[in-house]
Amino acid sequence: MSSPTSVSRAALWASYVLAAPPVAMLLMSGVMKILQTAEVVKGFADWPAGSAIGVGTLELLCTVVYLVPRTAVLGAILLAGYLGGAVAVTLKLGMGTMALMPFGFAVLLWGSLWLRDPRVRALIPLRG
Repeated sequence: MSSPTSVSRAALWASYVLAAPPVAMLLMSGVMKILQTAEVVKGFADWPAGSAIGVGTLELLCTVVYLVPRTAVLGAILLAGYLGGAVAVTLKLGMGTMALMPFGFAVLLWGSLWLRDPRVRALIPLRG
């Protein structure tokens, strides 16, 4: 029997599988914003100059904080705020169902953390 603070190997690997898609997308998106790709320049045309670099830097920093085990909960909180802003911007631009992507990413990130961190499970108990 495992102690209340341990996590099974299966839960740990499942958490990595859940986190991989949103983490990969956040890292790629942040790098693209910093590199000012053509798509980013077009997408940020109505924003103040330099906004994409600032947003990309924030995106990368929050993702790195999430990836460090000691700061993962803080990273999840920061990414939830960041992705909530992405949902709001997406809805404001009239892109309705596209808002499901950042929302889904936030769910996957928190679900992954729930699987691998007993403290999060204690705070968010799922009862059957």
